[in-house]
Amino acid sequence: MSKDYFDIENITAIRGATTSNGNTSKEIENSVVELTNELISQNSLDPKKILSITFTVTKDINACFPASIARKCFGLDSVAFLDCQQMYVPNDVDFCIRLMALVILPSGATINHPYLRGASNLRTDRC
Repeated sequence: MSKDYFDIENITAIRGATTSNGNTSKEIENSVVELTNELISQNSLDPKKILSITFTVTKDINACFPASIARKCFGLDSVAFLDCQQMYVPNDVDFCIRLMALVILPSGATINHPYLRGASNLRTDRC
């Protein structure tokens, strides 16, 4: 069996979210870098074990693509990325950036879902 083989049971989805201080490329970049860094560090992820990351943003964010920031800042060239607009729900968190990452984790690893800044109240059970 190839050393690259992995058990399907080790593929895990990790959720997370943060907020940006505004709709500028720099503010979005700061938020995406912080969120991606926390995703990797809190879960002791090997970047080679990240299969895909889907980012969603609220309708008030359109200055840039979060995926291109994560790809550039973390060298995640082999990761499949997707950017989407979050469905609009009245009274949602403003300038919110959410992610869902599919990763390969060792069996029994603890999963930490990073919810940062103004998004920390979205999932108080995970913060």
